[in-house]
Amino acid sequence: MLPACHRAQMRALSSSKPAGHEAHVRNILSRALPPLNGDRLKATVLEVTYPAGGFSRPHRHPCPVIGYVVDGALRTAVDQTPETIIHAGETFYEALNGIHRVSANASDREPVRFLAFFLCDNDQPLSVAEVP
Repeated sequence: MLPACHRAQMRALSSSKPAGHEAHVRNILSRALPPLNGDRLKATVLEVTYPAGGFSRPHRHPCPVIGYVVDGALRTAVDQTPETIIHAGETFYEALNGIHRVSANASDREPVRFLAFFLCDNDQPLSVAEVP
C-alpha cells in the first residue's frame, strides 16, 4: 500500500479530484536546477520576515532558491527583471548569483513572511552583499 502522499501525488497527475478526506496536491512550482555536485548537496530552509516597510539591501545567493510567501506580499526584482509583487500562497524561483536589486515588504502596514529553500552543493554564506 502506498503512503498517502504518494497516492495523492499520483492522483494530482491525473485529472480526477480527491475523494473524501484524501489530500489535495497541486504543483505550484517546477523548475530545472543548474548542475550541482550531488555528493555535497545541502538543503537549508529559512523563514524570513520583513516588518512593515522592511527590506534587505542588494544581495545575491550563490545557490538556487525557491521561495514561498506565507503571509503578506513581497516586492522583488532580480537582475534586469521588472519589479514584481508575490502574494501569500505564491512561489518564486531565484537562479544562483542573481543580484537582488529589490527584496522588500510590499506593505507599509503589515509584515511579510516567506520561506526560502536553498539547495547548495558546498558550505558557503547563503547571502552575499552586493557592493555598488
